[in-house]
Amino acid sequence: MNGIRSVDVVVIGGGIVGVSSALALARAVRASVLLLEKEPILAAHQTGRNSGVVHSGLYYRPGSLKATLCAEGRAALARFCDEKGLPFERCGKVVVATCPDQLPRLDDLEARGRENGLTGLRRVPPEALRDLEPHAAGIAALHVPQTAIVDYGLVTEALGEELRRAGGEILLGARLFAVARDGNRHRLTTATGEISCRFVVACAGLQADRVARLCGADPGIRIVPFRGEYYELRPERRHLVRNLIYPVPDPRFPFLGAHFTRRVGGAVEAGPNAVFAFRREGYSKTSFSLRDTAASFAWPGFWRLSGRYLSTGLGEFWRSFNRGAFTRALQELLPDVRTEDLAPGGAGVRAQALGRDGSLLDDFHFVEGPGQIHVLNAPSPAATAGLAIGRVVAERASRSFSLPVRPL
Repeated sequence: MNGIRSVDVVVIGGGIVGVSSALALARAVRASVLLLEKEPILAAHQTGRNSGVVHSGLYYRPGSLKATLCAEGRAALARFCDEKGLPFERCGKVVVATCPDQLPRLDDLEARGRENGLTGLRRVPPEALRDLEPHAAGIAALHVPQTAIVDYGLVTEALGEELRRAGGEILLGARLFAVARDGNRHRLTTATGEISCRFVVACAGLQADRVARLCGADPGIRIVPFRGEYYELRPERRHLVRNLIYPVPDPRFPFLGAHFTRRVGGAVEAGPNAVFAFRREGYSKTSFSLRDTAASFAWPGFWRLSGRYLSTGLGEFWRSFNRGAFTRALQELLPDVRTEDLAPGGAGVRAQALGRDGSLLDDFHFVEGPGQIHVLNAPSPAATAGLAIGRVVAERASRSFSLPVRPL
């Protein structure tokens, strides 16, 4: 690129949240919008490496952004997939209690789901569970019909095409190196050259805190990566799972626990575990980055979190390296699954925003500065809520940046 490119708004990050935000901006305001993605494709990290579940909103605190935007985003995502002919299958899921201690938590989930507006929730006894999932084992279950499955990579590519049609641009391979103030503008140094813009919207996922600091903002949190590793059921054993089988989540641990998920292509994933990742974008057990590891270890909140979840974390690491231990965890839900039924699957890394005191940011979290908006925490159900998060970002941007709104 020769010279300095000038645009109104730069959106950083080509996952579903970034592309949705750029699209919402391009449609809502009279301004030039440029999306920067450091990888050669969109949805290269969290968006393209998740299990494809469209979440119902069962787990989230009523009134939270997660609960509100999950419901809105799920409906918007269904409409978008229908318009574009993309696969969207409302298959439903069962949340299975395997021991009496889990029954009160199942009651709480059902009450929370109803408060969040879910319809069709149904408690099922063991005999009815067998009608839904013949091979699942449990003493009770909650059937959640509004859960669906989709291919978020395909969705993000389609959103990117819509962004281009709306007049926005996408620049791939545009890794960000530096941001400087240039009067009332920002000057971004990228792998493709320098870009001048009036406003920055950052949806950088695993690099969200670093991008915020590059822009001169104080994120107040540190992104600590956790890798989730999956197995796949071998094709001849996929019949063990009809749709989605989940455990009752343990409130003492911030992750859902291993579960079974059917993909839109027919594959069945088993997992994930949740282990600390020694590299933010490291998808194998041996992935390591000295910079990323040092950044996690230097954050006081990391050690406070580790102290609280030491035994659980060690168990997750053990299951990461021991397929038999992983299988035994899965057999709590699906007794018929055997170690030889499992083939290595994919892996994803979750960007967990962690406070200095060791607190896990649970809800979506935004930070605004002069000419900037940063999406600093967008964990699950961010993919489900992506279109709704994009709407919120566009509304905040048009208000904060005083951008002229397009007429309806």
